[in-house]
Order: sequence, then structure tokens, then C-alpha cells
Amino acid sequence: MPKNMAKQHQSEVVIWTNRGCPACVRAKSFFDSKKINYEEKKLSSNPSIQRAFSIATKGAKSIPQIFINGEHIGGFDDLQNLQKRGELDYKLGLVSELPKLSFADKIKRVLGIN
Repeated sequence: MPKNMAKQHQSEVVIWTNRGCPACVRAKSFFDSKKINYEEKKLSSNPSIQRAFSIATKGAKSIPQIFINGEHIGGFDDLQNLQKRGELDYKLGLVSELPKLSFADKIKRVLGIN
């Protein structure tokens, strides 16, 4: 069931979570603060739910696992890295183009430095 009923965004966000997961709470709070709707899928001991999680995430072992418009973003750290690089708003449809990168930022990206 979608959370946070803002209607201004069309992005589909799915967050796989589990009870007692601080990073899951932070991920949901992050989307709430941006007024982005999301669907929360709770991991459980049910084998069919575990299988669906494993297939969707290609075997990820940690939670949360986040999808935007069907693209597997990864966990909360990956979400934060997208935000830091200025790519998240583009993926969410909040801006129409990616931010221009300076030469130094391009080098950092190639080298994997945040």
C-alpha cells in the first residue's frame, strides 16, 4: 500500500524492509521528507516472499533494498550516494536532466571517489 500521499510525482518506488531495521526506517523517512510515494514490501519467513525478494534483488542479503521505476538501486547507502551525486532527483522524475559535472567530479566518479 503506498505511503505518503503526495500526487506530484509519478515515480514508482518500492522498498523491501524488515521489522527492527534502522536503515529501513531511514530510507522510508528519506522518501517521506521528499514527499515521494513508495510501496513497502515487508520481508518475512514466508518462503514465497523470500523467493520474490531473492529474485527481485538478484540474491541481495541486506535490507532495505530499493527500486525506482523498476531499477534496483540497492540499499540505503546506495540511495544516499545517488543523492550526493545529484542523480536521485533525476531518477525520481523531479528534474528533467542530470546535473552538469565539473571535470574534477567526472574524475572522482571514474575513480569511484565520493
